[in-house]
Amino acid sequence: MKTFEELGVCEELLLAIAELGFEMPMPVQERVIPHLLNEDNDVVALAQTGTGKTAAFGLPVLQRIDTKTRRPQALILAPTRELCLQIGSDLADFSKYIPDLSVLPVYGGSSIESQIRSLKKGVHIIVATPGRLIDLINRGVVKLQNVHTVILDEADEMLNMGFLDSIDEILASVPKNRKMLLFSATMPPEIAKIANKYMRNHEEFVIGSRNEGAENVKHIYYMVNARDKYLALKRIADNNPNIFAIIFCRTKRDTQEIADQLIQDGYNADALHGDLSQQQRDITMKKFRDHVITILVATDVAARGLDVDNLTHVINFGLPDDVAVYTHRSGRTGRAGKTGVSIAIVHTREKHKIRDIEKQIGKKFERKEVPTPQHIIEKQLYNLAHRLECVEVKDEEINKYLLGVSRKLGWLSNEDLLKRVLSLEFNRLLDYYKDAPQIDVVEDKPKREKKEKSDNRPRTEEEKDRRTAEKGMERIYINAGKRDGFFAGNLIDLLNKEVQGARVEVGRIDLLSGYSLFDVKKADARRVVSSLKGADFIGKRLYCEIAEAGKDYNRASARRDRQAATDEENAGFDHFKRKGRGGKKISRRKK
Repeated sequence: MKTFEELGVCEELLLAIAELGFEMPMPVQERVIPHLLNEDNDVVALAQTGTGKTAAFGLPVLQRIDTKTRRPQALILAPTRELCLQIGSDLADFSKYIPDLSVLPVYGGSSIESQIRSLKKGVHIIVATPGRLIDLINRGVVKLQNVHTVILDEADEMLNMGFLDSIDEILASVPKNRKMLLFSATMPPEIAKIANKYMRNHEEFVIGSRNEGAENVKHIYYMVNARDKYLALKRIADNNPNIFAIIFCRTKRDTQEIADQLIQDGYNADALHGDLSQQQRDITMKKFRDHVITILVATDVAARGLDVDNLTHVINFGLPDDVAVYTHRSGRTGRAGKTGVSIAIVHTREKHKIRDIEKQIGKKFERKEVPTPQHIIEKQLYNLAHRLECVEVKDEEINKYLLGVSRKLGWLSNEDLLKRVLSLEFNRLLDYYKDAPQIDVVEDKPKREKKEKSDNRPRTEEEKDRRTAEKGMERIYINAGKRDGFFAGNLIDLLNKEVQGARVEVGRIDLLSGYSLFDVKKADARRVVSSLKGADFIGKRLYCEIAEAGKDYNRASARRDRQAATDEENAGFDHFKRKGRGGKKISRRKK
C-alpha cells in the first residue's frame, strides 16, 4: 500500500491530514487521488458512505487550485444541506496550511444575502445544493466559466430526490473541457445516462462490488407480527446497552411517533425529519454527534449528509422498497474499518424483500430470535459489572466521604450490598420484562389451498399468501398499483390524509401492477374502506374493499379501469353537450 506522499499529495495537505489522524490511504483514495492529479479523463467511482470519498476527491481538487485567481475553479454538488456543510468543513480542515484558499458552502435554508456577499469577495471552491446554486446562477452572482473540476457527490441520492433537471441546467453552465467526477454508492441506470451524456472517456472505479453493502456490516433480521415491531425495537435497544444507532422509518409521522414513544419509555432518543425547522434539525444532529442522545429516529432524506462515526447499529423499522436505499442506510455503520450491524425488523409478509436485498448486495441476512427478557437482563447486568470495574476512582476526593457512608452501610454484607446496587439499577427493567411473552413469529409450513373458483389457472404459493392477513389483521384491496405510480409511501400518505380518528396501523403491503393489498387491524378495516372509497389519487378514483380469498383482482382491476375510461369519455361528451351553441342541448348522432 502506498502512502499519501507516494500518491502525489503536496506537503501542505500532508501536514494537515497528519494532524487529522490520516495515516494510510483508504482503497478509494489510493485509486482516485493519483488519477485526478495525473490523468485527464473523467471518473465514476462507486463506493459506500464512510469509505473516505471526501478526501479522495478533496485532496487533489485542493492541490489543483490556483489561489492567485480568486474565481470559482471547482464545483462540488451535494444532495442535502448537511452533506454540503460536511464537505465544506472537511475541505477547510484539509486546506489549513494553504494560504488564502477559500471554500464556500451554498445551500437553501440559510441567508442568500450573506452567501452573495461571500461570493462577491471571491472564492475558489463552491460546495452547493442544486436548488440554491441555480438561484445564484440566475441572479448572475455565480460565474462558472473558470471551473475546471465538477464533482457530483452521492449522485444516486440526488437523482432519488428529483434533481436530474437541476443537474442538467448546472452542467450547461460550466466549460465543456472541465474534468468531471461522479461519486455514488450504487449504479442505477440514470447514473449511467449522466455518465454517457456529460463525461468524456470516463473511467469507472468500483470499490467493493456494484450495489454492494459495506464490507464490515453484518445483516440481521428479526421476524415479528406487525403489531409487535415496537416491542422488538425496545428489546433490541435493551439488549445493546452501549447502542449508538439510527432507526430508519418510512414516514415523517412514524418517525416522530416512534421517537416520542422511546423518549416516554426512558431512552435517550430524538427524531429527525423534514417537518422540523432547520434550527431544530441542527440541534438534534449536534446532540447526536455529541452522544447526548444515542438513538436517532430518522427518515432517509433527513439523514442524508449526517456524517457520524462509530455507529454501532442501523435499524430498519420499515424496509424500503428500493434496495439502493437499504444500501445507503446500512453503509452508515461499519465505516473506516470498524464493524457494524444492520438490523431489519420485518413482519411475515416482508420476507420477500429480504431475499431481494440479499440478491442485490451479495450477502446473506442472518435470522435471529428477538432477545428474551432473561438474556437482556443478563446482558445489562454484565454491562454494569464492566462499568464498575472500569470506573475511575478518585481516592483523595472519595475518601473524604467513605467513612460516613461505610458507617451507614456497614451492617450490610458484601452480597446484600451488591444486590442493592443491582436492584437500584434494574428494578424497572425487571418489572417491565416480568412475564413478557415471546414475540418471534414461528413460520408454519404453507398449507395446501383449494383452487380459486374465479380463475382456472394454478396459483403460486406467493399469490395465495398475498390473500391471507396476519392474525388480528384484515386484508384490504385497493385498485391502485405500481402501474399507477402507487407505492407504500403513497398509501401511508393517503391513510393519514383520508382516514379520520385514531392512527391506522399498517401491516404487510403487497404492491402489484394494477392493484395493491395491505393489512390493517380488524377494528380499523371498515373505517379504512369507507374512507378510501371514492378518494382521488393523481386523478384516479379509488375503490377499496376487504379482500376476498377467491377473487381474481387482476380481472377486477382491469374491469374497473375500463369502466373508469368509459365514464371519463361519457363525462367528456356530457360536458360537450352542455357547452353547445346557444346553450341548447346537442343530440348525440351515430356516425
